[in-house]
Order: sequence, then structure tokens, then C-alpha cells
Amino acid sequence: MQAVVQTRYGKVRGHADNGVTAFLGIPYAAPPFGPRRFQAPQPPEPWDGVRDATAYGPTAPKPGYPRPFDVLLPDPEIPGEDCLNLNVWTPDPGGSGMPVMVWIHGGAFRNGSGAVPVYNGANFARDGVVCVTINYRLGVEGFAHLPGAPANRGLLDQIAALEWVRDNIAAFGGDPGRVTVFGESAGGMSVSTLLSLDLGLFRRAVAQSGAGGVAQTAEDALLVTKEMAARLGVEPTAEGFARLAPAEIIPVQSAVAAEVAAFPDPNRWGASTAAGGMSLTPVIDGDLLERRPEEAVAAGAGRDVDLLTGYTTDEFRLFLMPTGLAGALPPDAVGLVAAGMGVPPHVVDGYRDRHAGLTPGELLATIITDSLFRIPANRLAEGHAAHAPTWMYEFAWRSPRPDLGACHALELGFVFDNLRFEDTEGMAGPNPPQRLADAMHRAWVDFATDGDPGWQRFDADARHVKVFDAVADAVVRDPHGDDRKLWG
Repeated sequence: MQAVVQTRYGKVRGHADNGVTAFLGIPYAAPPFGPRRFQAPQPPEPWDGVRDATAYGPTAPKPGYPRPFDVLLPDPEIPGEDCLNLNVWTPDPGGSGMPVMVWIHGGAFRNGSGAVPVYNGANFARDGVVCVTINYRLGVEGFAHLPGAPANRGLLDQIAALEWVRDNIAAFGGDPGRVTVFGESAGGMSVSTLLSLDLGLFRRAVAQSGAGGVAQTAEDALLVTKEMAARLGVEPTAEGFARLAPAEIIPVQSAVAAEVAAFPDPNRWGASTAAGGMSLTPVIDGDLLERRPEEAVAAGAGRDVDLLTGYTTDEFRLFLMPTGLAGALPPDAVGLVAAGMGVPPHVVDGYRDRHAGLTPGELLATIITDSLFRIPANRLAEGHAAHAPTWMYEFAWRSPRPDLGACHALELGFVFDNLRFEDTEGMAGPNPPQRLADAMHRAWVDFATDGDPGWQRFDADARHVKVFDAVADAVVRDPHGDDRKLWG
């Protein structure tokens, strides 16, 4: 069964199935190539007739994940230039006033898309929510700091997508005044960053495993730009990079990203780049971003937005265990890697004392989990709770896959209630607990619908955290509090 909806740029035809209508691959901005490459997003060209919207649109240029992450994190690649597109799942395109959730995917700002199978929004629509997933420019195209081009182009794409939602979502049955933006990893960092900008484009926000809103200084970002330019043999400017096709840039982009992740040396890459462990992130450019997101939120930015934020118990195990790196890590490397990412020596010593039974790889995973995810989530929650309703969660269910634990991205199939999808099996195994997906998905739906996920608010004193696990869901006061206190 098909359905047609009128947007501001033309009509789109979607496909209805089991009470949900999906509209896929709708352009929210013009293709960012040719004269529009490295520029701010521009509106799409209007079209005549009815545009088919029954298949995902092109994805942004990106590398493939290396093994074994290509199995753990399936990431489809769809060719074409019209990559600034989005997808809408609605329970009733003829309805009105329904809550809206807009998903921003993760992938370290260089991978991912709204077409990843686990992000299928049909089950949100089944439960009365209009769900939107978006693409945005990645890697050099979206986040390299290039003289002669606006900074933070990927963030500008996300804002353009949210503006499209504001202007068009009522035609799909959604309420533009009841928008929740949510995202994980780089998407969670994007949510935290957007929260700090006071855009007025969303009422609620969910930052999953990315509350820190990682941001480079412009000076450090230029170090990365110059290194890539030198390897490519071009000038470190927008004009220089524009001489090369994205496919020519991506191998060098990937090589530099791997070096930053493996050797986060602040003397080479700058302190802000090393601390985040990623080569290309949003940049404090003095225009769109004037300071780090958590600083802006603590000062009151985003005070009109309800916030839900959290993390998984063993985030960083995803990056150390499947590759075998954790098992090969010598004890003295723990302090070196942690120091490169800005972890104070006394914190490393405190973790060694408190977690004496861990192997070096397990200890580093625990420290970096807290450095990049748990501590930033607590700081964001503390800052926001002083101004607006705030909730915190922890995802604690452990994967049956060896040594992964409750690792980064494991919660995605539970949030979207898509455990039946084959691409969730790589991390979650063949029989993940549906009861946990029921609870977690319902909490996200309730938050988007009523502004309350179902447990006590977070505050800096009581520090209530909802812990999602297969055995029992519980609200815990200050989980991992002794480790947290090591950070001051």
C-alpha cells in the first residue's frame, strides 16, 4: 500500500506496512558537491510530480569499517550524490499532533548513516511516535577544519535536517513543537553540542554514550588538516582539498584517524584532539561553537530542553577486546595511553588500586570508558540538572560475545526494539532479552511523549541512575561513585 505526502519541496510517495508508513531517502538539502562542496548546506531543488520514497537514499562518502568492526557494526554504503537525505516512519500520515523523534547516528564522525538497519524506526511509529533518521556529511567533507570553508559543516547539516523537520513534519502527522533529538556515540556528542546552541528546534534530547560533546580547538584541528594535506600533496585549504574526490581523500583520512586513536599524542595532534581520541570532530570556531558544550550547558544553555543521558557499563571494551589489542597491552602502556588522552596520573593510580584484579587491557578499557563516556555524562547531567529536568541511565546487560561486556553501541537494538534484526546479532548474540528491549524502548517513547522516562530525576546530590539489565531494572544512587570521585 502506498501513501503520498506534500512537503515544501514536492510530493513524496511512501510505503505502508503493518500500520506504519515509511518515507525513505527524502532530500533535506542539496547534494554537497561541485560548487556546494565544503559549503554550508543549501535547500534542495523542488521537484514536480511525485518523488518515490520507498528506498533509502545515498549515504555520505565514508570508509568501510575494518575487521572485525564490519561485522559488529554493519554500515551500508549506497552510492549517489544526493546524500543529505532523511527517512520518516509515521503511524498515520493523515494524523496530527504526534511526538517526533529525530535520530542522529554515530560512527566517530566518519562512518554511519540513517540507513543502518538497526535504526529502522518502524517500532517507534508502532508506538505512536513519528521517527526520523538523518544523514550528514562525514570525515573531511563534514568536519575537517578548512580555511576558506565554514567550519562544522556536518553540524550545519544536522541543523538543516532539524529545520526541515520543523517545516515539514506536520505533513507526516508530527508535532513540530514536540521534537526529541536523540543520538549515540558521535550522534550523542552531536546531541550534546546541539543542546548547547539554544536552537529552539527541539523540546527534548537524549545523548547516548556521547554526552561530552567532544570539540577540538581550531588550532588543534588545523594540525590534523595540515597532516592530511601533506600526505595528499595539496594545500591545507578548502580549495586544496576540493581538487581531490572524496574517494582519494578517505584512505589518508582513515590512516590519520587510526594514528590518533592508537597514539593520542598531544604534542603531535594537540591536547583537544588527543583527549577525544578522534581526528575529526566539531571545532570551537568562535562562530557556531564558542566554547565546549558542557561548559555552555552548565552556564544555562539548553535550559528549555529536557535531557536524558547515559552510557553503557563497559563502553571502551568494543574498541580493545575484538581486535586482540587488550590481550597484547603491556602494563606500562596503560598510563601512557591514558596520559595522552588527558587522564591525570593520580586517576590512573587510583584505578590500579581499586581494580587490582584487571588485566592491563581491562584496566585501560575501564579508565577510558569513564574518561570519554561516564564522567562526561555525569558532568553534563550535573550542569543541566541545575537548570532543567534531567534523567540518567546506565545500560548494564553484558553481551554473550567473549569479553565485550556491556560495550559501546550494544544498547541500540534495545532502544529501537529491533533485536530481531540480523545485524544486532554480531554484538548481542542470537537470543538477547526481549524484556529488556521492551523496558528500554518504552522509556524512550515515554520520554518523547510525556517528558518522563519513568524514574527519579537526576540531581547532583542524590545522583539517581536507572540501570537497565536483564535480571532487574533498578534505580541506583551514584553507581561507580568511588571511581567517579577520583576525577574530582
